[in-house]
Amino acid sequence: MEAGRKQRNSRPRVGIDVTAAVTQGGGIGRYTRELVRALAVQSDEFRYHLFSAKAAPQMPVSDSLPNGPHITYREAPLSHRWLYRLWYRLQIPAPVQLLTGAIDLFHSPDFVLPPVAGSIPTLLTVHDLSFVHYPSTFTPALIRFLEEVVPRSIKRATHVLADSQATKRDLTDIWSVTAEKVTVLHSGVSDQFRPVVEAEKLDAVRRHYGIGPVPYLFSISTIQPRKNYQMLIRAFRPVSQQTPHSLIIAGGEGWLADQVYAEVEAQDLEERVRFIGFARDEDLPALYSGADGLVFPSLYEGFGIPLLEAMACGTPVLAADASSLPEVAGDAAMLRAADRQDLWTTAMIKLIEDEGLRKRLVEAGFRRAAHFSWSRAATQLRSIYRDLLASD
Repeated sequence: MEAGRKQRNSRPRVGIDVTAAVTQGGGIGRYTRELVRALAVQSDEFRYHLFSAKAAPQMPVSDSLPNGPHITYREAPLSHRWLYRLWYRLQIPAPVQLLTGAIDLFHSPDFVLPPVAGSIPTLLTVHDLSFVHYPSTFTPALIRFLEEVVPRSIKRATHVLADSQATKRDLTDIWSVTAEKVTVLHSGVSDQFRPVVEAEKLDAVRRHYGIGPVPYLFSISTIQPRKNYQMLIRAFRPVSQQTPHSLIIAGGEGWLADQVYAEVEAQDLEERVRFIGFARDEDLPALYSGADGLVFPSLYEGFGIPLLEAMACGTPVLAADASSLPEVAGDAAMLRAADRQDLWTTAMIKLIEDEGLRKRLVEAGFRRAAHFSWSRAATQLRSIYRDLLASD
């Protein structure tokens, strides 16, 4: 029998790389966790063979993966760095089936496609092309790797998923990927994101992150130049002079984070701009709910899940009019040009002081967030799996 083929009358076996899910708290890690969870609870139509690289002892989150009789999970004996070296640097053709077992379809949700034995269909998720648009916000070594391996993976993949129409346009316009090869699969927003009104919960989260009783605007993303925090900090200085608000920024440190911290000092805002580090998933609803607004000035995003999370929590949103963000926000957010510091200052003050605007944004935000769910994304993904298996 050909390697990886399913036996007659058995349920199709889908291999999924969940390395990001067990090694990354946010971003692609959250995307992968939520999607796999939603797939697992919808039906046992497929058997899911999950695998990951070995997680570092200080940050495994594998207990958040689903389990059940139709799910298996294996952890590789090697870290993702070593797997990447073997597969993509040295190009050793050790097939992914050594980790997943025999499968009928393979899905990589994180940009790159490992060697796959046989002629089974493969699905690759490409979240964005930020490394093409903003290479200066990545390390040179990472840029070289992505520019070499991602196009090669796209070429090998049977089909490609994009997080947004904006990413699909990038793939077709920049790399000439045929439109028929790319399907847009929007992310969702978890059911945990809803307004937190209990004072004790809000106060407990404020204490945990050292925010105190002050009113605040909230932002969340990895601390790196592409997130446009330096512009936001400059724009916030006049806001801090007219309102009592602080700016609270959650997220892990990324490439060139020191430049962002230096901007706080340059603007003399050490007492008004706070970096609280990576926020736990369970604390995010209270952090959103306690804020007078989410401010999201990113220069480029493949999707922008924080916009929907904030909306679902009843928090008004101010975001950049860039890449996929208008596609996600619809008419439920204030959108401003990412390079117009003056417009961001005015918009933040308006967001804080205009109660009528806040009410309209909150109501529109609830409606907008309701359009996106992980259940809906998983239903669409299962349909794509069926199509790929049928055409194999």
